[in-house]
Parts: sequence; structure tokens; C-alpha cells
Amino acid sequence: MNSATQTKSTTLNLFNLKNVSIRTFWITAISFFLCFFAWFGIVPFMPDVVKDLGLTPDQKWNSIILAVSGTVFARLLIGKLCDKYGPRLCYTYLLILGAIPVILCGLVQTPTQFLVCRLFIGFIGASFVITQVHTSLMFAPNIVGTANATSAGWGNLGGGANRLGMPLIAAAVVAFGVAEGDAWRYAMVIAGIICFLMGIIYYFFTQDTPEGNFSELRAAGKKVETKKDQVGFGTVLKDYRTWILFFVYAACFGIELTVYGTMDDYLQNTFQLERATAGNIVLSFALMNIFARTLGGFFGDKFGKLKGLRGRVLFLAAILAVQGAMLMTFSTTTSIAIGIAFLILFSLSVQMAEGATFSVVPFINKKAIGSVSGIVGAGGNVGAFLAAMLLKSQSAVAEKAAIAANEGLGAEAVYAAQSAASSAAVSSGYFIIGAIVVVTAVAALAIRFSTEDEKVAKADVTPEDMIPVSVKS
Repeated sequence: MNSATQTKSTTLNLFNLKNVSIRTFWITAISFFLCFFAWFGIVPFMPDVVKDLGLTPDQKWNSIILAVSGTVFARLLIGKLCDKYGPRLCYTYLLILGAIPVILCGLVQTPTQFLVCRLFIGFIGASFVITQVHTSLMFAPNIVGTANATSAGWGNLGGGANRLGMPLIAAAVVAFGVAEGDAWRYAMVIAGIICFLMGIIYYFFTQDTPEGNFSELRAAGKKVETKKDQVGFGTVLKDYRTWILFFVYAACFGIELTVYGTMDDYLQNTFQLERATAGNIVLSFALMNIFARTLGGFFGDKFGKLKGLRGRVLFLAAILAVQGAMLMTFSTTTSIAIGIAFLILFSLSVQMAEGATFSVVPFINKKAIGSVSGIVGAGGNVGAFLAAMLLKSQSAVAEKAAIAANEGLGAEAVYAAQSAASSAAVSSGYFIIGAIVVVTAVAALAIRFSTEDEKVAKADVTPEDMIPVSVKS
């Protein structure tokens, strides 16, 4: 595509599809949505998968751990690939190649095959990085923060929309005569095919920058690499504040990611909800991404104006503590109505904490915002991994004990005992995680800024400085 006369968009006019920046915004946001949709697409069907493939409790939890583990490595790699080859080609290949394990997940016959597919499906979680790179290249500093925040929030909706969408796809194929027990397989295949087709659309209807693709610009002798950090990576590694924020983001985004992967099962086992009902509740949790992250950044900015950089830290610690308290309280509820109320409050606070985290990140080292953001962002997936490991250690042991104690009483009795054991164990795990989040909130108060930092921040806050606020994931 050739749009050499176009420049970065200074507005986010969503209906101006003739503008290459707006068109790219829509395509990259939809692609991110579909990647998240496929990434967690199997979650609503986990009870069916356990029965169909005969997964042990260990294997079930390993699949959750593998799904978030693969993303860590993919995110570390994809940024460098975007710098070299451009976001257009990277997203094209990610969608097309990422569709393969999604499709194969619907064809698996053994637990090992399922686990391998879950690992490689996790790689499409790197789509967030490409989404942010591409929108950053397409929009001017005065609007890029809004563009990044909107594309990130709408893309994350895919992680909850699949709770409604995947069962609907399954119901549709059953209506065409497919056996109900095989419906989850067809749903995964269809999700993979949609991702594959989106990869083709991405290739033909986007370009790397408003001026053209990286290859074209390089051929014309223009430098297109993204801006590099101005200080050494080692300097960032030595800053204790970076690592505190690493753990803070592990305690908010990492926990949100784990809850995405476990809440359906927990609601079904604890409150005896139907799969579709549990999925709709998790969908409402995901829908809050539309505004909750932005609220965290907004209030971080407000407290920054009132009390300087220290104010940002105070708000971050406060909202993180609220998040932990809400999760602890939710884990102890036995009423579905009360449980949903606290789940909504947890959802609001965890996503606000994510936004608040990245209202602090830009001020840790203004000459190395990229390095700080990369380390802190990686903390989210590390947190998801550790939280999943904790829940596995709690649940898998309890489930195996329940199966052994009820062996010989019939399949229904064994399944009921296993569900009850899983519910109790995950409830305990949620409470422990909530307590750890509160401790992390207290630790966040150790983040300090010098008087000079405060002066510079007060005198030099611009729209471009605010780009990272509440848009990282």
C-alpha cells in the first residue's frame, strides 16, 4: 500500500476509515481482540475437555500455567522483531502461525497434545506488544496515549467475550448436527480459522507507518527504527523502584490474567452455575477494561497534581490494597449475589491498579521509559505464572485426594467430590493471593523520588510523557 503523502494522525476520528491511521487502529484492535479471544477460548470448555481427554488435576492446571508461560518469551522477542521487520509483517505472521495451535487444539486426542497446544497458543498473547507499536507509529504524540489505551482496552475484551462467544459458536455447530461432546473442538477450529483470515486482512489492508512500510522506507534511504533508550539497560536493572513496580504489576495484571483462566471453573464448582452463566459473569468482568484502566491512570494523574510524584505512589498503593481486600473477601463468600458484587469491585480495582502502575512508570527513569516499561510489563506474566502455580498446588492435591476417597462410588459422586475439593482449594488460594497483594501494596510505599525528580516532573509533564499511562498490559 502506498500512502506516502499521509502523516501521523492527530485525532482519533473512528469513522474516517479512509485515513490509514484510523483503518490500522481498527484492524489492530480487532486483531488483538481475536488473539485474546483464541488465547482463552478453551476456558469455557475446560469441564468438557477434562472429561473428553481424561485430564488429571495436575494436567488441567499445567495447561493454565503453560498458556501464560509461553507469552513471557514471546513478548520479549516480538518487540525486537517489530523494530526489524515492522508491525505489519509481525502481526500477519503471528495471526497466521498462531492460528495453527488454536486449530490443532480442536483436533487433539491426548493430554500431551493438549498441553503442547496450550503452550503455543500462549504465544499469541504477544499481540499486545505489536498493537501498541503499530498504534504508536500511526498516531501523533497529542493523541497516541488515547489510541494506545483504547486499542489495549478493546483488545483485552476478547479475554472475556469468549465466555459468551465460544459457547454460542458451540451451540451453532450443535444446531447443524454436530455431537454436543465434540462442539468444543469445532469452536476452537473456527476460532483458529478466523485468526488465520485476520492475518491475511492485516497484510493487505495495513502498512507499517502512514508514510509506508519499513521495507519501502529503507529502500528510500530513510531510518525507520523506533527510538532506542538513551541510557544503559543495566542502569534500569539496578534501580530498586523498577523491581518494586515489577512485583506491583505481577500483583495486578498477573492476578487479572490468572482470574481470567480460573474464574469460570470456580463459579461453576462453587455456586453450581451453568457454563453460560459463569461465562457471562466473566464477560462482564472483562467489559470493565473499556474504562477501568483509564480511570487508574486518570486518578494517578490527579493525585500527581495534588501531591506530586509521591501522590501517584500513594494512590497506587491504596488501590492495590483495595484490590487485595476485594479478592480476599470474594474468596470467603458463599452467596452468589454477594460474590458477584465483590467480584465487580475486584475487577474495577485490579484494572485501575494496572493503570495506576503506568502512571508511575514514566517517572522512574525518563531517559529509559522503554526499558522500565518492558521489565514492569513482564512482571504481569510472571505474576500470572506464580499465581497459577499456587492455585495448582492448592487444587490439584485436593482434587486427587477427593478422587481417591470417593473411588468406587460412581462417576457422578467422584465428579461432585472433585468439584467441591477444587472450589475449597481455589477459594483458599484466592485468599492467599489477596493477602500477598496487600503486602505488595505496602511495599509500593517504598518507592521514592528525589526533590529534583519532583521539580522536573512538575515542569515537564507533556502529553507525550503521558503516553504509557494506563495502556500497558
